[in-house]
Amino acid sequence: MEQISAFLIPFIGLKEGIHRFNFNISNQFFEGFEFFDFKKADVKVDLIFEKKTTMLELNFKATGTVNVPCDVTTEPFDLLIDSDFHLVVKFGEIDNQDDDELLILPHGSHQIDVAQYIYEMIVLSVPQKKVHPGIENGTLKSEILEKLKDLEPQEKPPSDDTDPRWDKLKDLL
Repeated sequence: MEQISAFLIPFIGLKEGIHRFNFNISNQFFEGFEFFDFKKADVKVDLIFEKKTTMLELNFKATGTVNVPCDVTTEPFDLLIDSDFHLVVKFGEIDNQDDDELLILPHGSHQIDVAQYIYEMIVLSVPQKKVHPGIENGTLKSEILEKLKDLEPQEKPPSDDTDPRWDKLKDLL
């Protein structure tokens, strides 16, 4: 994805202290990452950016909804997003790829691109199995759901007949 200037934060001109940034995330944002799992996205991201003398602290908070298909019935529904992420940015020569909450930028850097962090925070807050809330509370009426109920295996009542091979083992007790 090319860098979008709205997500580049030039910290070199900022005074030390707390700064706030707000981002409105829509489908266009996810299309830039070639991610098409959401039919519609409306997420607000609040970033509290704290500049200190030797490091930066970024606290992301995402709230909103994404429209996704249900994994059981394929019915689309709005899934609530409520996620947060904390990132510490330090400056140095070592490239740190193994820690998700620590970013080391080279000395002389003057801006940080937060688009990738926003993308990952929202996508990772979506559960692996997405179930329509109408299924959980029983209010969803769908042809697919009715067909699944028809195909559900019927329980057999437990029978008292046992396999005669196991009866021999009972004699050992």
